[in-house]
Amino acid sequence: MSGETSAPGASPRAPRPATQKSSGTVTKKGDRGAKEKPAAVLPPVGEEEPKNPEEYQCTGVLEIDFAELCTLSGYTDFPKVVPRPRPHPTFFPSASMSEKPTQEDQRLSGSCSLNSVESKYVFFRPTIQVELDQEDKAVKEIYIRGWKVEERILGIFSKCLPSLSQLQAINLWKVGLTDKTLTTFIALLPLCSSTLRKVSLEGNPLPEQSYHKLMALDSTIAHLSLRNNNIDDHGAQLLGQALSTLHSCNRTLVSLNLGFNHIGDEGAGYLADGLRLNRSLLWLSLAHNRIQDKGALKLAEVLRPFELTHTEVVERRRLLLEKGPLERMRSPSSSRHGESKSDREKSQAIGASSVALVDKADKVQTMKTPKGLGKKKEKSGEVVKKDEKSGSAQSPVQGSPKKEDSTKAGKGKVTIPEQKPTKGKGPKTGSREKRSILLESEHLGQSLDYSRPSKHLVTEAMEMVNPLLEPVEHRDGKVFMPGNKVLLHLNLLRNRITEVGLEGFLSTVQYQAQFSKAKSASKGPVGLLWLSLAKNCFSPQCPTYIMIQELMLPRDPISKAKSREEEAMASST
Repeated sequence: MSGETSAPGASPRAPRPATQKSSGTVTKKGDRGAKEKPAAVLPPVGEEEPKNPEEYQCTGVLEIDFAELCTLSGYTDFPKVVPRPRPHPTFFPSASMSEKPTQEDQRLSGSCSLNSVESKYVFFRPTIQVELDQEDKAVKEIYIRGWKVEERILGIFSKCLPSLSQLQAINLWKVGLTDKTLTTFIALLPLCSSTLRKVSLEGNPLPEQSYHKLMALDSTIAHLSLRNNNIDDHGAQLLGQALSTLHSCNRTLVSLNLGFNHIGDEGAGYLADGLRLNRSLLWLSLAHNRIQDKGALKLAEVLRPFELTHTEVVERRRLLLEKGPLERMRSPSSSRHGESKSDREKSQAIGASSVALVDKADKVQTMKTPKGLGKKKEKSGEVVKKDEKSGSAQSPVQGSPKKEDSTKAGKGKVTIPEQKPTKGKGPKTGSREKRSILLESEHLGQSLDYSRPSKHLVTEAMEMVNPLLEPVEHRDGKVFMPGNKVLLHLNLLRNRITEVGLEGFLSTVQYQAQFSKAKSASKGPVGLLWLSLAKNCFSPQCPTYIMIQELMLPRDPISKAKSREEEAMASST
């Protein structure tokens, strides 16, 4: 009976308990699912989270975009975006104001001390300080100080920074950068607005000292500050090579701050080598380093006429030889007329110069090519003439350009016949043409460097403004370049320079002062306008130092402005 009772009882009850159990299990699983829903849902949400920041459309308001992207990325505690605090105005105590601090002190003494302590520590919490435009409140500068910027934060920056259309500067002070995070930071810079021109990475020493990557050929940074990064001679070597080498040159960097580092004589020599062929850097600070007389003399040598090395002379001759065939290839291909070919054959038979060919080709180019391209090719042709005639820059004095070219160009016979017609034209017209060519090339190079319209124009400007093709001087079988006259500001405060190094800078300043007087009527770089050598290993009463100061005083634009203001005040009174 027990089996019979159990069987029929089980048969009808079998589905019921099953259904009850199944329903019970469903309800229990549902209850557990409801209870465990946050824990069970988090992993798939975590997998979907990286997709959500990419789908987020930035609004251009950094405070909203950064907070939203951090939340979507799973950050619970992230830095807040706050306006950069302004410096407090100077406080002038008075009898009426002296009573207020006492009243406030009495109130604070009665208030809770915990709130006051917390309010003090708010200052040290990680924040992203921003400098806003006064009119439209757009972010102009970003300041991050004292907290570690990791790869994940840089990924969020790569999404929200490109929407800031007026961003001009990024300042990172002691943010724990590594060589890897620096590479990530450099990769996000091209994504930002074209207005971004200033980058400051101070207090971020790197083991590999890969700061030179910020000065790559495709970099758009104009102002770079690398203070207090423990940069030594090896880092200075990398930076010097980034400034310029024999085949490459940085054309965007305007100011470089290397103060408070560990650069010595060897590093200063590497930076001086970088200044040999660099024609864009205007401002250089090497204050608070370890530079002595040897490094100071190398820096001073680059700022006045210096001798070209053998490799530089070979490269200069190669560039000069390349200019001739390239111009000959341009002229017949651009004209493609029987007249031009017959003229070219006659000129080869008679021995006429290729300068006339270039002029004819340029005339044909103006008829066939658009205006903009015609002008561009005309200027390039003129610059080529200048480059090939650069050896005879001093020829009007001696009156024998052909012999001079044979000695200067060496085996470069291409330039010899091009100098023959200058005798017929006369030295006056030749000098006028050279002056106009120099002015046009300078103006063209400046417009291309600052406007940067297209890659083709920039590459042609790089070829035309190559410092190796500048007019040179030959003395005792050696080739001398006029030196770097583009650098306007040099700071060597608090190094280890003695009177020996001062002598080198004195000769440099004397040469540049004479050069600027001779070139006062024309436009172009004139050399240093500000030189700081104070707090070094010499007496302030040193005669050499006093002479340098006297020579630099009339060149300093700030002192000129002050003297003009004083004269205006005196005349008004």
